[in-house]
Parts: sequence; structure tokens; C-alpha cells
Amino acid sequence: MKPLINTLVPEFKVQAFHNGQFKPVSNADLKGKWSVFFFYPADFTFVCPTELGDMADKYAQLKEMGVEVYSVSTDTHFVHKAWHDASATIKKIKFPMLADPTGALSRAFGVYIEEDGLAYRGTFVVDPEGKIKLAEVHDNSIGRNADELLRKIQAAQFVATHAGEVCPAKWTPGAATLKPGLDLVGKI
Repeated sequence: MKPLINTLVPEFKVQAFHNGQFKPVSNADLKGKWSVFFFYPADFTFVCPTELGDMADKYAQLKEMGVEVYSVSTDTHFVHKAWHDASATIKKIKFPMLADPTGALSRAFGVYIEEDGLAYRGTFVVDPEGKIKLAEVHDNSIGRNADELLRKIQAAQFVATHAGEVCPAKWTPGAATLKPGLDLVGKI
């Protein structure tokens, strides 16, 4: 599989359920802002609502950071609406829920499971230029943590605006960073 890091998000246009309405979303909507693609297997399942509820709880903070979240499953936008209407957890979601019933977007990100017609749990952070800066894929039995994703986005935003600096393990905003150079070789 070809690495996705620093590649451009592929061209796409899909339907979304967002704020009580159906609307198209395309790669053009990503320009100029940070984005998170949050793939999950299917609506009306078990681990998925726990993850999406967790993301919904962090959405206001992510928006303050200039980040838009796009959840994606291979369900249709009609199923997204039905799930939103039926589940108190999913009702909290304010971000666009993208429909990928053909699996085209899931395939483009390398998370499509051909034999099941579903997506793996894939998380992708995209910078304002449309380049993928983080790619993480989980087995569908392993749920993700929005707090850890938030930390990774903060690190990606930091290094994007601080040339020559990198964030070490467990870095959080305000913590020390590193400036790679010969003076650090063998001293960390």
C-alpha cells in the first residue's frame, strides 16, 4: 500500500447529513482549513456511537482550533439521518456525516474492506493545503480516543507554524519541543 502522508486528499463529491439537511461535500470544501476524516464501519452499531459521541464532545474545541470533522461510513445519507433521529448519542453530532455507499472515498483512503462493504476505523488529519498529515487505521474492534486525536492535531498545527521544530512523544501545547540538529544526536 502506498503511504498517504503528505499526499493530497483525492478528489471526491459525496452526500452528507449535516444540521438536519442533506448537502454535497467535496474536496473543494477542505481548502484553507484543517480537517479530520473519521471513518467507521456502519451506523446502528456498537463501538461506532461511542467514538462519534466522543468526537461530538470535542467538536466545539476542534472548531475553535479551525478544524472541521467529517465522519464517514458506507451508509447512505438517509441512514445517517435515521440514526441521528433514533439515537441520543448521535443526536449530539454537529459535524457533517458523509455517505460513502459506493466505497469510493473509503477505497481512496485505503480503509475499505471489499468482502464486507464496510470501512475500517480510519482517522486522517488534513492540513489547509489538502495534504494528509496523520493516517491511523484500527481494527474495527478497537475504539479511538478523541482526546489523543486532539493532541495530535495540536502537534500538527504547531509544527506547521514553527519551522524547524518537532514535537516529542506525549507533547502537549506549551511543552518543550525539539530542534533537530547535530547537537542533539545521541543526547536524547
